[in-house]
Amino acid sequence: MKVGILDIGIGNIGSVTNAIYSQGWDSMPVKAPDHFSSITHLIIPGVGSFTYAMNKLRALNLDAAIRNFAAQGRPILGICLGMQLLADMGSEGGATLGLGLVNGSVNPIKKTSGLRLPHIGWNDSLRVNDHPLLEGVKSHVDFYFVHSYCFNATYRENIILETEYGEHFPSMIVKENVVGMQFHPEKSQRNGLRLLDNFCLWGGQC
Repeated sequence: MKVGILDIGIGNIGSVTNAIYSQGWDSMPVKAPDHFSSITHLIIPGVGSFTYAMNKLRALNLDAAIRNFAAQGRPILGICLGMQLLADMGSEGGATLGLGLVNGSVNPIKKTSGLRLPHIGWNDSLRVNDHPLLEGVKSHVDFYFVHSYCFNATYRENIILETEYGEHFPSMIVKENVVGMQFHPEKSQRNGLRLLDNFCLWGGQC
């Protein structure tokens, strides 16, 4: 078993790699389509712009490679921007097509009096649906967030965890073998590391 960590030169690649290593798993950077044959699991980390990231994926022919990897039933985890890229569409920087792996769109968090944007810091999560990745993780535990945009899921059945920050938004989503976390599990201490460990053990079945 080897975890591939998508590397397009942006995001929290180092901290995700270190977190995976701390849990005892082997990983490798994924920078080209031919790297996918060497991995069993894929993590899409990311911090930054939806449009920039999708343009970079297309330029490197990685968008098609990711969709093909998903079509084979192999596990994929998107973190923060990586979760947002799983959507059908993102509005940051103008309407841009996403990977289309989980039905939904990505839009700005609604501005609410008294709440600062971006949403930075610890916030709790409400379990909406059960999932194998939640094994050993209680409901209403805190995770660490850094984001100004949120994922609007088309179907509630795809939401695993939900968080409130002026509005309720999905903080963990799933569709078959593809899962996304809006928070940073690699920065969320014991519970976040447990989620990463569960992902590495996961075969992609709900």
